[in-house]
Amino acid sequence: METNCNNEREKLEFEQIFRRKVVRLRSFYIHALMFAAGLTAFVLKEYYGAPLNFFPLNFLNDVVMVIWSSVFVCSAIDLFVSFKILGNEWEERKLKSILEKRQKKQKWV
Repeated sequence: METNCNNEREKLEFEQIFRRKVVRLRSFYIHALMFAAGLTAFVLKEYYGAPLNFFPLNFLNDVVMVIWSSVFVCSAIDLFVSFKILGNEWEERKLKSILEKRQKKQKWV
């Protein structure tokens, strides 16, 4: 019989894995939303001559947008490559390894 402590530890491990994935995905979507708003403001300011000369937007120029775009693209590549590498197959392998450990530790009474 396996103790309740081991079950809780495995459950906690799975929760931590999925929590990290959800937090990364959520932060990426927030970054994408902010990037879209910044890109819209930049286009309105540069190409349509909108008077957006207040504090945060007056520093929005070509250099800032190039750096921000590079960071956004790199984070998108990192996120989707890691989800592709650590996707469903990785989760299944992790589950199998935990189940194998459980079967090895299981003692029959």
